[in-house]
Amino acid sequence: DFSQISVYKCLLPVGKKTLRCFICTHQVSNYLPSISAAISLIPERYIWRCCIGLHSAPRYLVTAAYFSFYRRRFAKRLPELLLSGLALLCSLAENTGLLLLTYVASTETYSVHKYGFIVFIVSSLLHMLITCRLWHVIRKHYVNPEVNKPPFL
Repeated sequence: DFSQISVYKCLLPVGKKTLRCFICTHQVSNYLPSISAAISLIPERYIWRCCIGLHSAPRYLVTAAYFSFYRRRFAKRLPELLLSGLALLCSLAENTGLLLLTYVASTETYSVHKYGFIVFIVSSLLHMLITCRLWHVIRKHYVNPEVNKPPFL
């Protein structure tokens, strides 16, 4: 496909330059650099920030949509309703932590970058655990039992 070839052709020089910089730093081979190392160069840093910035608005909208879904689904179940509120807070914190982590470089303000990373990791882990619990309850109480049966039985 012509469009895929064009994309690879445009990104190839950037990739070669980046790979050369990371493999040859400090006389240590670094074939799988971290995200922080990969975006430490100027063009990559701004591309990464732009992509995360564009990606953040839909993430906040999806957070609101899931909360609305959970609120309707668990209107009469207080524990799950409280968990859905906690899921909302965790998702908001996760998205905000990701933005902090992205836009505040560790070389600029290390403490803000560090706390953004901690908020992102902790809130994303909690959000995933809460989401797993909520979907377990949905599957157990709200899905037709015929749907849960394996097709071969």
